[in-house]
Amino acid sequence: MGVAYSIREVDHLYTFFVPWSLNMNGKEARRRKLISVEEDPLNLMDSLFNEPINKSWEIITVHETKQRQSVCSSEEEESPGDDLDDFLLPELIDRSDLLDEVQCQKLANHLPARTQGYPWRLAYSTAVHGTSLRTLYRYLSLLDSPVLLVIKDMGNQVFGAFSSHPFRVSNCCYGTGETFLFSFSPDLKVFRWSGENSYFVRGHWDSLQIGAGGGCFGLWLDADLCRGSSFPCQTFNNQPLSSKKDFTIQDLEVWTFSSREI
Repeated sequence: MGVAYSIREVDHLYTFFVPWSLNMNGKEARRRKLISVEEDPLNLMDSLFNEPINKSWEIITVHETKQRQSVCSSEEEESPGDDLDDFLLPELIDRSDLLDEVQCQKLANHLPARTQGYPWRLAYSTAVHGTSLRTLYRYLSLLDSPVLLVIKDMGNQVFGAFSSHPFRVSNCCYGTGETFLFSFSPDLKVFRWSGENSYFVRGHWDSLQIGAGGGCFGLWLDADLCRGSSFPCQTFNNQPLSSKKDFTIQDLEVWTFSSREI
């Protein structure tokens, strides 16, 4: 029995499936050299639903997704032996004082598909703009793209978060399941959404919170961007990102992904 879809519904499905498939397949998908599809969305969806039984994709319910998440870890760890040829090399318009080329390559491999192909632009830096959360909010206020938060603590450990939305002051939590935490310790560890709650990001004038649950924040920063903390939280089922749960910030950068100048 066929399923009827309107043009609008097909467009929504198409918009969802392309980045979703890239994110779910991860590095293996990139090894297969996925390319963009230029054909009409109606024809694309029709071909997907009429593929032979032996197919490499499937549609599952939200309930099935949660069941699978309960038996799968949300943590991803890079192996020291991973071939850097498998990683995307991002274009940095500005120089980073916190990330080297290898770290940029590894992080780029975990970013959502919608950021791929866009240059990285430095939207905020404590070294350039000073240490103030209010200033950070102001510089990000005109952005409409995801952001990458990178922190180096006084122990020289690098960690941070990818946020599906720019940081802003809010009355409630915002963001999507694209949001994740990461830490180089020294190899890259990425802590993705666990599905347990949706406490992705919340901005206050006196603090920034990323991930929560169980009375703890996955990452918390103060108003002066001088001190922070990182504890295991339900949103990401993460380990503490820094070697010290309460840390002092040495430097902080926020990167955005856009072809336009900030």
